[in-house]
Amino acid sequence: MLIGLLTAVAASICYGTGSVLQAVGSRRSARREAAAGVTQHGGPSLSSTAKAAMTWEFIVGTVLDFVGFGLGALAARLLPLFLSQTVISANLVITAVLSVKMLGIRLTRAEWTSIAVVCSALVLLATASGPEGSGHTPIATHWWLLAVSLLLIAGGTVVVRLLGARAAILAGLLSGLGFGALGVGVRVLNGIDPFDLGALLTDPALYAILVAGIGGMYLHTIALQIGSVNGATAALVVGETVLPGMIGVLWLGDSSRAGFAWMAILGFVLAVAGAVAVAWFGAPEAHGTAEGPGAGTLPAPADTESDELAALR
Repeated sequence: MLIGLLTAVAASICYGTGSVLQAVGSRRSARREAAAGVTQHGGPSLSSTAKAAMTWEFIVGTVLDFVGFGLGALAARLLPLFLSQTVISANLVITAVLSVKMLGIRLTRAEWTSIAVVCSALVLLATASGPEGSGHTPIATHWWLLAVSLLLIAGGTVVVRLLGARAAILAGLLSGLGFGALGVGVRVLNGIDPFDLGALLTDPALYAILVAGIGGMYLHTIALQIGSVNGATAALVVGETVLPGMIGVLWLGDSSRAGFAWMAILGFVLAVAGAVAVAWFGAPEAHGTAEGPGAGTLPAPADTESDELAALR
Protein backbone atom coordinates (compact mmCIF):
# COMPACT_ATOMS: atom_id res chain seq x y z
CA MET A 1 0.00 0.00 0.00
CA LEU A 2 2.75 2.48 0.99
CA ILE A 3 4.75 1.84 -2.18
CA GLY A 4 1.61 2.32 -4.25
CA LEU A 5 0.80 5.62 -2.51
CA LEU A 6 4.33 6.96 -2.97
CA THR A 7 4.23 5.95 -6.63
CA ALA A 8 0.89 7.70 -7.14
CA VAL A 9 2.17 10.86 -5.42
CA ALA A 10 5.27 10.89 -7.64
CA ALA A 11 3.05 10.48 -10.71
CA SER A 12 0.91 13.38 -9.51
CA ILE A 13 3.97 15.64 -9.17
CA CYS A 14 5.15 14.72 -12.67
CA TYR A 15 1.73 15.32 -14.21
CA GLY A 16 1.18 18.63 -12.38
CA THR A 17 4.57 20.05 -13.33
CA GLY A 18 4.17 18.79 -16.88
CA SER A 19 0.77 20.47 -17.25
CA VAL A 20 2.12 23.88 -16.31
CA LEU A 21 5.14 23.53 -18.62
CA GLN A 22 2.83 22.46 -21.44
CA ALA A 23 0.61 25.46 -20.76
CA VAL A 24 3.63 27.79 -20.94
CA GLY A 25 4.66 26.27 -24.27
CA SER A 26 1.11 26.28 -25.64
CA ARG A 27 0.52 29.92 -24.80
CA ARG A 28 3.90 31.04 -26.10
CA SER A 29 3.02 29.35 -29.38
CA ALA A 30 -0.45 30.92 -29.27
CA ARG A 31 1.06 34.40 -29.02
CA ARG A 32 3.15 33.75 -32.12
CA GLU A 33 0.31 32.19 -34.09
CA ALA A 34 -2.39 34.70 -32.99
CA ALA A 35 -5.53 34.69 -35.14
CA ALA A 36 -3.75 32.92 -38.00
CA GLY A 37 -3.60 29.76 -35.92
CA VAL A 38 -7.33 29.34 -35.27
CA THR A 39 -10.09 27.48 -37.10
CA GLN A 40 -13.30 29.06 -38.35
CA HIS A 41 -14.90 27.98 -35.06
CA GLY A 42 -12.34 29.86 -32.97
CA GLY A 43 -10.34 26.87 -31.77
CA PRO A 44 -6.65 26.13 -32.40
CA SER A 45 -5.75 24.70 -35.79
CA LEU A 46 -3.91 21.42 -36.18
CA SER A 47 -0.77 23.31 -37.21
CA SER A 48 -0.89 25.60 -34.17
CA THR A 49 -1.35 22.61 -31.88
CA ALA A 50 1.62 20.89 -33.54
CA LYS A 51 3.75 24.04 -33.17
CA ALA A 52 2.79 24.28 -29.51
CA ALA A 53 4.11 20.74 -29.07
CA MET A 54 7.50 21.81 -30.51
CA THR A 55 8.36 24.35 -27.80
CA TRP A 56 10.99 23.22 -25.29
CA GLU A 57 8.62 23.75 -22.37
CA PHE A 58 6.01 21.51 -23.96
CA ILE A 59 8.59 18.84 -24.78
CA VAL A 60 9.90 18.75 -21.17
CA GLY A 61 6.30 18.71 -19.92
CA THR A 62 5.53 15.79 -22.22
CA VAL A 63 8.57 13.87 -20.94
CA LEU A 64 7.27 14.40 -17.41
CA ASP A 65 3.86 13.16 -18.56
CA PHE A 66 5.42 9.94 -19.84
CA VAL A 67 7.27 9.45 -16.56
CA GLY A 68 4.01 10.16 -14.74
CA PHE A 69 2.24 7.67 -16.99
CA GLY A 70 4.68 4.92 -16.05
CA LEU A 71 4.39 5.70 -12.35
CA GLY A 72 0.60 6.00 -12.62
CA ALA A 73 0.36 2.65 -14.40
CA LEU A 74 2.30 1.02 -11.57
CA ALA A 75 0.06 2.72 -8.99
CA ALA A 76 -3.04 1.46 -10.81
CA ARG A 77 -1.74 -2.10 -10.38
CA LEU A 78 -0.92 -1.62 -6.68
CA LEU A 79 -3.91 0.40 -5.41
CA PRO A 80 -7.71 0.44 -5.81
CA LEU A 81 -8.58 2.65 -8.79
CA PHE A 82 -10.65 5.04 -6.69
CA LEU A 83 -7.51 5.76 -4.65
CA SER A 84 -4.80 5.67 -7.32
CA GLN A 85 -6.74 7.81 -9.81
CA THR A 86 -7.71 10.34 -7.14
CA VAL A 87 -4.17 10.69 -5.78
CA ILE A 88 -2.80 11.06 -9.30
CA SER A 89 -5.47 13.65 -10.10
CA ALA A 90 -4.23 15.69 -7.14
CA ASN A 91 -1.72 17.03 -9.68
CA LEU A 92 -4.34 19.79 -9.76
CA VAL A 93 -2.74 21.11 -6.56
CA ILE A 94 0.74 21.08 -8.12
CA THR A 95 -0.63 22.73 -11.25
CA ALA A 96 -2.38 25.48 -9.30
CA VAL A 97 0.63 26.31 -7.13
CA LEU A 98 3.14 26.31 -9.99
CA SER A 99 0.82 28.37 -12.20
CA VAL A 100 1.09 31.19 -9.66
CA LYS A 101 4.82 31.47 -10.38
CA MET A 102 5.14 30.31 -13.99
CA LEU A 103 1.92 31.68 -15.52
CA GLY A 104 1.46 34.73 -13.32
CA ILE A 105 -1.98 33.56 -12.21
CA ARG A 106 -3.31 34.93 -8.91
CA LEU A 107 -5.44 32.34 -7.16
CA THR A 108 -8.51 33.57 -5.32
CA ARG A 109 -9.41 32.61 -1.77
CA ALA A 110 -12.13 30.34 -3.18
CA GLU A 111 -9.55 28.46 -5.28
CA TRP A 112 -7.21 27.96 -2.33
CA THR A 113 -10.18 26.72 -0.29
CA SER A 114 -11.12 24.28 -3.05
CA ILE A 115 -7.55 23.00 -3.21
CA ALA A 116 -7.60 22.47 0.56
CA VAL A 117 -10.82 20.45 0.16
CA VAL A 118 -9.15 18.21 -2.44
CA CYS A 119 -6.14 17.62 -0.16
CA SER A 120 -8.39 16.77 2.80
CA ALA A 121 -10.38 14.38 0.62
CA LEU A 122 -7.19 12.56 -0.37
CA VAL A 123 -6.34 12.01 3.29
CA LEU A 124 -9.78 10.50 3.86
CA LEU A 125 -9.44 8.24 0.83
CA ALA A 126 -5.98 7.04 1.82
CA THR A 127 -7.24 6.26 5.34
CA ALA A 128 -10.30 4.36 4.12
CA SER A 129 -8.74 2.46 1.24
CA GLY A 130 -8.72 -1.33 1.37
CA PRO A 131 -7.22 -4.00 -0.91
CA GLU A 132 -7.41 -3.66 -4.69
CA GLY A 133 -9.35 -6.20 -6.73
CA SER A 134 -7.85 -8.78 -9.03
CA GLY A 135 -8.52 -6.96 -12.30
CA HIS A 136 -9.31 -10.23 -14.10
CA THR A 137 -12.06 -9.63 -16.67
CA PRO A 138 -13.39 -11.45 -19.76
CA ILE A 139 -11.59 -10.60 -23.01
CA ALA A 140 -14.87 -9.17 -24.35
CA THR A 141 -14.55 -6.41 -21.76
CA HIS A 142 -11.16 -5.51 -23.22
CA TRP A 143 -12.70 -5.19 -26.69
CA TRP A 144 -15.42 -2.94 -25.27
CA LEU A 145 -12.78 -0.78 -23.63
CA LEU A 146 -10.97 -0.38 -26.96
CA ALA A 147 -14.22 0.51 -28.78
CA VAL A 148 -15.22 3.06 -26.15
CA SER A 149 -11.73 4.61 -26.19
CA LEU A 150 -11.83 4.99 -29.98
CA LEU A 151 -15.31 6.53 -29.87
CA LEU A 152 -14.40 8.83 -27.00
CA ILE A 153 -11.25 10.23 -28.60
CA ALA A 154 -12.47 10.41 -32.21
CA GLY A 155 -15.93 11.73 -31.38
CA GLY A 156 -14.58 14.08 -28.71
CA THR A 157 -12.04 15.57 -31.12
CA VAL A 158 -14.77 16.32 -33.66
CA VAL A 159 -17.04 17.94 -31.06
CA VAL A 160 -14.19 20.03 -29.62
CA ARG A 161 -13.28 21.22 -33.12
CA LEU A 162 -16.88 22.24 -33.79
CA LEU A 163 -17.20 24.14 -30.51
CA GLY A 164 -13.87 25.89 -30.97
CA ALA A 165 -12.90 28.40 -28.28
CA ARG A 166 -15.88 27.39 -26.10
CA ALA A 167 -14.61 23.83 -25.68
CA ALA A 168 -11.84 24.27 -23.08
CA ILE A 169 -13.63 22.59 -20.16
CA LEU A 170 -15.14 19.91 -22.43
CA ALA A 171 -11.70 19.14 -23.90
CA GLY A 172 -10.30 18.84 -20.37
CA LEU A 173 -13.14 16.53 -19.33
CA LEU A 174 -12.73 14.32 -22.42
CA SER A 175 -8.98 14.10 -21.90
CA GLY A 176 -9.66 13.05 -18.31
CA LEU A 177 -12.03 10.34 -19.48
CA GLY A 178 -9.30 9.19 -21.85
CA PHE A 179 -6.80 8.98 -19.00
CA GLY A 180 -9.44 7.19 -16.93
CA ALA A 181 -9.84 4.60 -19.68
CA LEU A 182 -6.07 4.29 -19.70
CA GLY A 183 -6.09 3.54 -15.97
CA VAL A 184 -8.76 0.86 -16.39
CA GLY A 185 -6.81 -0.62 -19.29
CA VAL A 186 -3.61 -0.84 -17.24
CA ARG A 187 -5.52 -2.56 -14.46
CA VAL A 188 -7.07 -5.28 -16.66
CA LEU A 189 -4.12 -5.71 -19.03
CA ASN A 190 -3.11 -9.34 -19.62
CA GLY A 191 0.47 -10.57 -19.88
CA ILE A 192 1.91 -8.46 -17.04
CA ASP A 193 1.97 -10.81 -14.05
CA PRO A 194 3.35 -13.25 -14.99
CA PHE A 195 4.91 -11.59 -18.02
CA ASP A 196 3.73 -13.06 -21.33
CA LEU A 197 4.65 -11.02 -24.43
CA GLY A 198 2.19 -12.91 -26.66
CA ALA A 199 -0.73 -12.31 -24.33
CA LEU A 200 0.29 -8.67 -23.92
CA LEU A 201 0.47 -7.91 -27.65
CA THR A 202 -2.82 -9.65 -28.45
CA ASP A 203 -4.77 -7.94 -25.66
CA PRO A 204 -7.14 -5.19 -26.97
CA ALA A 205 -6.64 -3.38 -23.66
CA LEU A 206 -3.05 -2.57 -24.72
CA TYR A 207 -4.32 -0.70 -27.78
CA ALA A 208 -7.06 0.95 -25.72
CA ILE A 209 -4.27 2.28 -23.49
CA LEU A 210 -2.41 3.71 -26.50
CA VAL A 211 -5.52 5.29 -28.05
CA ALA A 212 -6.79 6.73 -24.77
CA GLY A 213 -3.34 7.95 -23.68
CA ILE A 214 -2.34 9.66 -26.93
CA GLY A 215 -5.83 11.03 -27.54
CA GLY A 216 -6.09 12.27 -23.95
CA MET A 217 -2.78 14.14 -24.28
CA TYR A 218 -3.92 15.74 -27.54
CA LEU A 219 -7.25 16.92 -26.08
CA HIS A 220 -5.46 18.20 -22.98
CA THR A 221 -3.15 20.24 -25.22
CA ILE A 222 -6.17 21.86 -26.87
CA ALA A 223 -7.72 22.60 -23.48
CA LEU A 224 -4.50 24.30 -22.33
CA GLN A 225 -4.38 26.39 -25.50
CA ILE A 226 -7.86 27.85 -25.25
CA GLY A 227 -8.75 27.91 -21.55
CA SER A 228 -7.67 28.35 -17.95
CA VAL A 229 -4.93 25.88 -17.02
CA ASN A 230 -6.54 25.29 -13.63
CA GLY A 231 -10.03 24.95 -15.07
CA ALA A 232 -8.92 22.53 -17.78
CA THR A 233 -6.92 20.46 -15.30
CA ALA A 234 -9.82 20.36 -12.84
CA ALA A 235 -12.16 19.09 -15.56
CA LEU A 236 -9.53 16.46 -16.37
CA VAL A 237 -9.52 15.46 -12.69
CA VAL A 238 -13.26 14.79 -12.75
CA GLY A 239 -13.01 12.73 -15.92
CA GLU A 240 -10.12 10.54 -14.81
CA THR A 241 -11.44 9.99 -11.28
CA VAL A 242 -15.21 9.41 -11.17
CA LEU A 243 -15.83 6.76 -13.83
CA PRO A 244 -12.66 4.69 -13.23
CA GLY A 245 -13.36 4.71 -9.49
CA MET A 246 -16.88 3.42 -10.05
CA ILE A 247 -15.66 0.76 -12.48
CA GLY A 248 -13.02 -0.36 -9.97
CA VAL A 249 -15.61 -0.82 -7.22
CA LEU A 250 -18.43 -2.30 -9.32
CA TRP A 251 -16.50 -4.60 -11.68
CA LEU A 252 -12.89 -5.00 -10.57
CA GLY A 253 -13.38 -5.83 -6.89
CA ASP A 254 -11.85 -2.70 -5.31
CA SER A 255 -13.02 -2.05 -1.77
CA SER A 256 -12.52 0.07 1.33
CA ARG A 257 -11.41 -1.07 4.78
CA ALA A 258 -14.08 -2.76 6.85
CA GLY A 259 -16.29 -0.11 8.44
CA PHE A 260 -14.68 2.74 6.47
CA ALA A 261 -16.93 2.75 3.40
CA TRP A 262 -18.56 6.00 4.53
CA MET A 263 -15.14 7.67 4.72
CA ALA A 264 -14.19 6.45 1.26
CA ILE A 265 -17.45 7.77 -0.20
CA LEU A 266 -17.07 11.10 1.61
CA GLY A 267 -13.47 11.48 0.46
CA PHE A 268 -14.38 10.62 -3.11
CA VAL A 269 -17.28 13.09 -3.22
CA LEU A 270 -15.20 15.86 -1.63
CA ALA A 271 -12.35 15.26 -4.08
CA VAL A 272 -14.66 15.59 -7.08
CA ALA A 273 -16.51 18.57 -5.58
CA GLY A 274 -13.23 20.32 -4.86
CA ALA A 275 -12.02 19.74 -8.42
CA VAL A 276 -15.28 21.07 -9.86
CA ALA A 277 -14.96 24.15 -7.63
CA VAL A 278 -11.45 24.82 -8.92
CA ALA A 279 -12.76 24.44 -12.48
CA TRP A 280 -15.52 26.96 -11.75
CA PHE A 281 -13.41 29.52 -9.92
CA GLY A 282 -10.44 28.97 -12.22
CA ALA A 283 -12.35 29.97 -15.37
CA PRO A 284 -10.98 33.11 -17.07
CA GLU A 285 -14.34 34.85 -16.63
CA ALA A 286 -14.28 34.22 -12.90
CA HIS A 287 -10.81 35.72 -12.60
CA GLY A 288 -11.84 38.67 -14.66
CA THR A 289 -14.81 39.32 -12.40
CA ALA A 290 -13.02 38.82 -9.12
CA GLU A 291 -9.66 40.40 -9.73
CA GLY A 292 -9.92 42.40 -12.87
CA PRO A 293 -9.44 41.57 -16.54
CA GLY A 294 -6.64 39.19 -17.35
CA ALA A 295 -5.90 38.08 -13.80
CA GLY A 296 -6.19 34.45 -14.80
CA THR A 297 -4.31 34.65 -18.06
CA LEU A 298 -0.70 34.66 -19.07
CA PRO A 299 0.66 38.18 -18.57
CA ALA A 300 1.79 39.70 -21.84
CA PRO A 301 4.44 42.34 -22.18
CA ALA A 302 2.32 44.40 -24.57
CA ASP A 303 -1.37 45.02 -25.16
CA THR A 304 -1.16 43.50 -28.62
CA GLU A 305 -0.11 40.16 -27.15
CA SER A 306 -3.05 40.25 -24.76
CA ASP A 307 -5.33 40.84 -27.74
CA GLU A 308 -3.78 37.88 -29.55
CA LEU A 309 -4.39 35.58 -26.58
CA ALA A 310 -7.96 36.84 -26.32
CA ALA A 311 -8.50 35.85 -29.93
CA LEU A 312 -7.76 32.25 -29.01
CA ARG A 313 -10.09 32.18 -25.99
